[in-house]
Amino acid sequence: MKRIEGVIPPIITPFDKDGAINEKLAEKEMRYAVSAGVDGLSVGGSTGEGPTLRDEELTALVTVAKEVVSQDQPVVCGIMRTCTRDAVRAGLAAREAGADAIMVTPTAYNVLVPDEEGMFEFYRTLSEEVQLPIIIYNVIPQNTITPRLFGRLLSETEFVRGVKQSVGSVPALYAMKMVCGDRGKVYAATDDMLFTCYELGAAGAISAILAVFPALCVEMWKCHKNGDIRRGREIQDELYECWQSIAGNQFPIRLKYALKVMGREPGCCRSPIVHLAEDEKRRIEKAFAKIMK
Repeated sequence: MKRIEGVIPPIITPFDKDGAINEKLAEKEMRYAVSAGVDGLSVGGSTGEGPTLRDEELTALVTVAKEVVSQDQPVVCGIMRTCTRDAVRAGLAAREAGADAIMVTPTAYNVLVPDEEGMFEFYRTLSEEVQLPIIIYNVIPQNTITPRLFGRLLSETEFVRGVKQSVGSVPALYAMKMVCGDRGKVYAATDDMLFTCYELGAAGAISAILAVFPALCVEMWKCHKNGDIRRGREIQDELYECWQSIAGNQFPIRLKYALKVMGREPGCCRSPIVHLAEDEKRRIEKAFAKIMK
């Protein structure tokens, strides 16, 4: 099994105006990241508008990513479904397409959120049926995977191997790290404090800012590995305002507008994410102008 560590950017999913995936633009973004020296690629996550993607669209993105990465670089496929059956089906499709791991979000629809036993069963079934390394994408506020449950899943399932810790920011990441020790890996997803997360023991990041600034983020990871704390924190500070300008609701359209400001071709978002207010565009332009000088 491939090593999943370091800088693994979640790639955007560029759509045409009719909502179809533009695979050429997706491949272009993947190659941009790989040329910057990243350690792998992730598709179908929040950055890639994963909840809107059908199984066959996930497999198409995995297939493109496999053609771009080197033999030792992993492709991680996001799975965002509302029930165990559909998550298993998507996971099997990702495995068939060549994914090296799946990153699975807890179920999100509020009145269908299960208790802890239900979430244990959800991930246990995925482990048994899909048989690929599983990274829990801990991002749902109303259905948070606790450190206790994460520890149990590491102990009692074969394929749960790590957690991408988003909800709860840095303290939640540290709590996860304290529970899992060396049994599993904790990946950073607090985009504005990645270097801080590395210092606390994160095994890398699967985080949107990596897809926007892959070269800077690779440099920041190398600073951590080489002990260059001053430069690592300097890069974290440089990226802070940019992230603040694109974070929040309708995140994919904010990020894609930022990529346009940078001269890249991100395509459209999938409806109904179709409108970004002019004042928000100006805020993004102002933040990114500083770092692009």
